[in-house]
Amino acid sequence: MHPLEPISPRSRVLLGILFFVLFIAGWSFATFGGFVSKTFLADPLTMLQDGWLLLTKQGFLWDIAITVWRVVGGFILASLVAVPLGIAMGAYKPIEALLEPFVSFARYLPASAFVPLLILWAGIGETQKLLVIFIGAVFQIILMVAVSVSATRRDLVEAAYTLGAGDNGIVRRVLIPANAPDVAETLRLVLGWAWTYVIVAELIGASSGIGYMIINSQALLATGQIIFGIIVIGVIGLISDFAFKSLNRWLFAWRLA
Repeated sequence: MHPLEPISPRSRVLLGILFFVLFIAGWSFATFGGFVSKTFLADPLTMLQDGWLLLTKQGFLWDIAITVWRVVGGFILASLVAVPLGIAMGAYKPIEALLEPFVSFARYLPASAFVPLLILWAGIGETQKLLVIFIGAVFQIILMVAVSVSATRRDLVEAAYTLGAGDNGIVRRVLIPANAPDVAETLRLVLGWAWTYVIVAELIGASSGIGYMIINSQALLATGQIIFGIIVIGVIGLISDFAFKSLNRWLFAWRLA
């Protein structure tokens, strides 16, 4: 093993699986061995049993579907607003000077702090949940996209001007294509953050969703259900992350060449 030395895809998969095996082994040792009370941490078998009951008897599949819809909806809304603004900030310095101070200020504001206000403004329906995710994601995407676009190689821009491109042509034919892979990678990263925001949104004023199930399970000290809900979030996030990576590799295969 040497710094920055690549490994084969097979080795990468095996090492990733190995970590999960070691993690479950340590969890099993701590719970089945009696080192941790099951009141505070359910063992893996209890977690699976509780998860099966959630799926078959308590309609947890509907909660999963609702949460996925909220994440996807809020994330798409944030992307539709943030990507064009980020490109404009990165391409035009006056727009950057106008918006960057506010965006830099707003991205440090925790989305959870807006929950009480959003309940007052939008009620406890789906709009409030979508807005929490929107607020949590939009400013991060704007700034990250702007940084990527502003770092575009100047020789590409100068070459386009030399070939007769105008300002709009520079944006459409140089800045956007050159930074499309980085923008896609930014969206992949922020999608992971959106999952943390939706759980916050569902902890208050919700009647469905994974976060709603988790907070109800906490009141019952049902740690198996809580852990199952957390694992479901992680599995969905892992699947979406791999799907996003595969899509990016397919769309921007030229970048990897």
